[in-house]
Amino acid sequence: MTAQRKQAAALTSPGYLVPFITVTALFFIFGFITNLNMALVPHLRAIFTLPYKWAMLAESAFFLAYFVFSSPTSKLIESIGYKRTMVVSLFIQVVGCLLFVPAAKMVSFPLFLTAVFVVGAGVTALQTSANPYVSILGPEHSAPVRLTLAQAFNSIGGTLAPLVAGAYILKDPDSLASKASIANTVRGPYIAIAAGLLILGLAVAFAHLPAITETQSFRPGKAGDGLLGRSIWSYKHTVLGALGIFFYVGVEVGLASIAVNYFKTQGMSTAKTASFLVSLYWFGAMVGRLLGSWILTKVKSGKLLGIFGFAAAALIAVSMFTSGWVAIWTLVLCGFFNSIMFPNVFTLGIVGLGPMTSKGSGLIMSACVGGAVIPYLIGALADKVGIQHSFILPVICYLYIAYYGLWGSKPTRTVTA
Repeated sequence: MTAQRKQAAALTSPGYLVPFITVTALFFIFGFITNLNMALVPHLRAIFTLPYKWAMLAESAFFLAYFVFSSPTSKLIESIGYKRTMVVSLFIQVVGCLLFVPAAKMVSFPLFLTAVFVVGAGVTALQTSANPYVSILGPEHSAPVRLTLAQAFNSIGGTLAPLVAGAYILKDPDSLASKASIANTVRGPYIAIAAGLLILGLAVAFAHLPAITETQSFRPGKAGDGLLGRSIWSYKHTVLGALGIFFYVGVEVGLASIAVNYFKTQGMSTAKTASFLVSLYWFGAMVGRLLGSWILTKVKSGKLLGIFGFAAAALIAVSMFTSGWVAIWTLVLCGFFNSIMFPNVFTLGIVGLGPMTSKGSGLIMSACVGGAVIPYLIGALADKVGIQHSFILPVICYLYIAYYGLWGSKPTRTVTA
């Protein structure tokens, strides 16, 4: 009984509470910056008069960083530890945010994409280090509580980002005189964000965070283990899970990125109003994430994933063939059904891997590059057949996720078979 009381108190002890609050603030930051980046799609389209597929390159540049920097970040953590990697990631984001200043001054599309890519590199490093770190800031039995709360703050940041974009970045074409003045709206917000990130980086650098020196101990497997020589591609449910993450990240980001333009075609008079509706999309994800943690105590994860996948596909199909508020709200509601997809696809994908778990996790996380590919394809379709008809791709993505939850996630092989 005494041991249980000590374990229960560990989460709120001076040794764990302050570090947890610090790292939770980082979850808020990368949720906010990731979603603020999505607001650049309509912004860049207005500045450079771009077709949708080229404007979507802002998302492609951001999520390409996941594919490029996930593995190097893991090696960086092994070299300098979790805390220093988090500090480095924040400073990288500072550099990326400051690059928006010359990009706006020069009205340069390539420089805008460079700034987005650098910010994406910083966010990738932050996610790769913060996610495992928060799970080990206390007793193992309370790790789900810490992760759920931290992810909720990620969603809060994501909800606020479109509101900030609507208030300070997105301007309707006739409200400003020139492309240069439209581009200039990013300078103030990104300078402020850079200053905040710099302060946060220094705070983390001087904060007393528990040092995790033996990162290898948090991986299921040791050097010389014969099982580690197996190919992760021989585990069908893991490979299909990676494809599920590819589709999920792609469809979530793609819908959010094109939503402002889509809502305006459905009668929204201003970019600010449309941005508010996008914030509700992310608010739904936050509500669904918190509610989903309770639902999962009643319903198996694969079944719930299937239900949510089919529901989201149905909502987008309705949005395709309706107009006005029905078309708008059916897309907004997809945010709620997106909420449980990532954690469920991820956990189902690593079931039964044992010492192969780290390999499976690496494969699945690299599939976040779907955020670079799917939005571009949605944009290309929108240019050819219109935004509504381009939603056939999100429908396909959601149907695959439903398939994976109900059938594809069942392991045909484990490390013992």
